[in-house]
Amino acid sequence: MKKKDELIDQLLELAFLEDIGDGDHTTLSSIPEQARGKAQLIIKEPGIIAGIEIAKKVFEKFDENLEMKTFLSDGAEVKPGDIAFIVEGKVQSLLQTERLVLNIMQRMSGIATQTKRYAKELEGFKTNVLDTRKTTPGMRMLEKEAVKIGGGVNHRIGLFDMILLKDNHVDFAGGIKNAIENAQKYLKKINKNLKIEIEVRNLEELQEVLEIGGVDRIMLDNFDIPMTKEAVRQIDGKYEIESSGGITFKELKNYAACGVDYISVGALTHSVKSLDMSLKAF
Repeated sequence: MKKKDELIDQLLELAFLEDIGDGDHTTLSSIPEQARGKAQLIIKEPGIIAGIEIAKKVFEKFDENLEMKTFLSDGAEVKPGDIAFIVEGKVQSLLQTERLVLNIMQRMSGIATQTKRYAKELEGFKTNVLDTRKTTPGMRMLEKEAVKIGGGVNHRIGLFDMILLKDNHVDFAGGIKNAIENAQKYLKKINKNLKIEIEVRNLEELQEVLEIGGVDRIMLDNFDIPMTKEAVRQIDGKYEIESSGGITFKELKNYAACGVDYISVGALTHSVKSLDMSLKAF
């Protein structure tokens, strides 16, 4: 697996290619090459800002002579009128990086803002809110970073850093016992130390997992509150517990009160409104 920074670099290269192509002909035709200027990032609605560190990477990658002065840090609460940073340098460079910086920061800030809302709702409980793999293709590293900035916890990054035996894996493997034992044999064969999580759909499947063991976390899929309470009682602290399956914001506290360790929420990343901001010359 490539390192996070390598993936981000590749994302930025693709983003420049997608947006600029063989040249920003509007900018190149209207702005002299030697012209210099300043732009400031202005916040236009309240939320949690995220992506400032990535914006630095964008500017540095495109034009190492751009100078950025920051006034806010990732994770800060912001309000309309706040200035996150000022960037100074060649006007052509400022114009060609403007949209990419905004696209990244608006998206990341929207995710961080949403995550903070969920994390605050869980204050006072041991439960953490988890993200999922329901991310924008190519943007996963940035979106999961935004979840952390907002106070959430990353689930597995991809298919490579954890074994998660879901219902289809169990069914194709011929049952829970086969799925767990196959996973254990595989990890031993390739000499990897990955956590194993298994999804259960009912209390009968949970009982089977408890009899077999050999996992690190149990995912309770689409369990209602009474079933979750009973599952937590039966697991009795032996394994980490994750509640999953369309759990809404209104239901968070009820599930947390059952004593689960995690609640996974796809809505942190798959249906988020971007935070409004602009990068304006001054």
